[in-house]
Amino acid sequence: MSLVYEFDVLVIGAGHAGIEAALAAARMGAHTALLTTNLDTVGKMSCNPSIGGVGKGNIVREIDALGGIMARAIDETGIQFRMLNRRKGPAMHGPRAQADKWAYHQTVLWHCLNQPRLALRQETAESLVVEKTATGRQITGVAVRGDVLYRAPCVVLCTGTFMQGLLHFGEKTQRGGRDGEDAVDGISRSLVEIGFSLSRFKTGTPPRLHGGTLDYERMELQPGDENPVPFSFLTPSITQPQLPCWITYTNPKVHEIIRANLHRAPMFTGQIRFTGPRYCPSVETKIVRFSDRERHQLFLEPEGRRNREIYVNGLATSLPRDVQEAVVRSIVGLERAEILRYGYAVEYDYLPPEQLQPSLESKAVAGLFLAGQVNGTTGYEEAAGQGLLAGANAALKLRGQPPLILGREQAYLGVMVDDLVTRGVDEPYRMFTSRAEYRLRLRHDNADRRLTPLGRQLGLVDDYRWNVFEKKTAAVEALRTALASCRQGGFPLEHLLARPDVEWSDLLDDYPQLKEFSGDVVQTVISDIKYAGYLSREDAAAERQRRLEQKRIPPNVDYSRVPHLRVEAREKLSRIRPWSFAQAGRISGITPADLAVLAVFLEKGSRNPEGLDPGAERPAQGP
Repeated sequence: MSLVYEFDVLVIGAGHAGIEAALAAARMGAHTALLTTNLDTVGKMSCNPSIGGVGKGNIVREIDALGGIMARAIDETGIQFRMLNRRKGPAMHGPRAQADKWAYHQTVLWHCLNQPRLALRQETAESLVVEKTATGRQITGVAVRGDVLYRAPCVVLCTGTFMQGLLHFGEKTQRGGRDGEDAVDGISRSLVEIGFSLSRFKTGTPPRLHGGTLDYERMELQPGDENPVPFSFLTPSITQPQLPCWITYTNPKVHEIIRANLHRAPMFTGQIRFTGPRYCPSVETKIVRFSDRERHQLFLEPEGRRNREIYVNGLATSLPRDVQEAVVRSIVGLERAEILRYGYAVEYDYLPPEQLQPSLESKAVAGLFLAGQVNGTTGYEEAAGQGLLAGANAALKLRGQPPLILGREQAYLGVMVDDLVTRGVDEPYRMFTSRAEYRLRLRHDNADRRLTPLGRQLGLVDDYRWNVFEKKTAAVEALRTALASCRQGGFPLEHLLARPDVEWSDLLDDYPQLKEFSGDVVQTVISDIKYAGYLSREDAAAERQRRLEQKRIPPNVDYSRVPHLRVEAREKLSRIRPWSFAQAGRISGITPADLAVLAVFLEKGSRNPEGLDPGAERPAQGP
């Protein structure tokens, strides 16, 4: 190589995963380089111009609690804020916001450019550089286009949908990670040469319309919340004006047009051969899968304040252009619509995540971390969360410290990573509250109490954020004291608030001193009170889980020598190599009987070490 640059951490790809990875590593003191093929697309919202949602919004607040940028960026650039699931309990609430996607890109780019110890470079990564050492294989750098080498002992791969990406526009295909941008082939080749197994997924995006050609009078208005809730714990309030969205529907005419053209739909001709996201299917898939439905809801979402582009949420498609035009103009309110960008699908390589440790470091190559859609997930939020953890763990590895591994009872981030590395994926992974068995404690309002002290301990949380957290913590304690000392009808106010028929507003006339507490403090305390009984039961379950997590499985077990262990259990345990009985129990297909057989074998093995494989590696463990 004619030119060599030296860094502590290299991050490949500047999407939502790469941004959080690079910022986290740099905040923790690592000299970090963020490499991207185009600096004009840093933090680009390739699909939906929004952040958050049910489950996803919790992840964004957890990223914020650990010092990440996503929540602050959407607070600065959001054009509509809504709290989803308000009719349900607080644990099911999901903050969501529409973004001005161009302003969002500029905001995250600014933060990256102003982060100490972080260098942005417009480079195209072509291959990974790996060396053999006495203990295995070690990443040492990345070769980029132009005969240049970036060297580092830790690399975080955040390539999104760009690895051997193939775009589908009806019957036509072209290489690309998204429309207008080239695919990346060299990284896939490197991973295969190293010995990783790759697979492929599909995702898609809808057409974008010229907002000036829509008939808004014929659609339902969807305004934002009157009192919008910020994403970041650092944002006192949302003060910018909000823009409306609109709702319309498909109809039998639209469905007939799609059915008549399924022979031209890549999803049904065999042109697209790989699985897409179950919970965000193409419109043609919805028409076939739900053939009895007469209509499907569509959301018309502005993409920014200073442009007229409208995103049609719910109309993802890879049908040919002429079919897209016929479909769009058969929808109420869109009869005169002009399409600015046509919908398309993209197929891309990903790395099945069972090949990762819980730290998101690969099992095969030391120092190589992966985050985002390359791990089989879908969504900006899931990607950003993985990026933050991978970047933090790269920095911790440089320090020689244990990695940050969050438990399922600690965070949605912990649920997601455990699901990925333990259960793998057979479709693009998306976070839902139903995936979290401890979701009553994993509320969006208490993410700072759960994670900010840990972030501070690791160096992810700066002084300003820590001071804000300490002030809120003091306010929460002051409110609890006030509720315990004030009585009504002989009962402390906290007992009254535990009743479902008592609201906070019911108390303010009689106890005006309570008005001094901010809305976020009030929400946190009330949620704690109303969920107290349920949380005590979750505490007991979490304690049982912690005991199982502490029951470790040696890294060098030769499962082929465990007598009476089923063939399926042998295969799965050998492939995933769980580090605890708790993780082993979460592997699909592993039964309590399998765990009992393994426990007996390990008990005997503690006295007689036969059946242990000295060459097997153990996943890194967290604090």
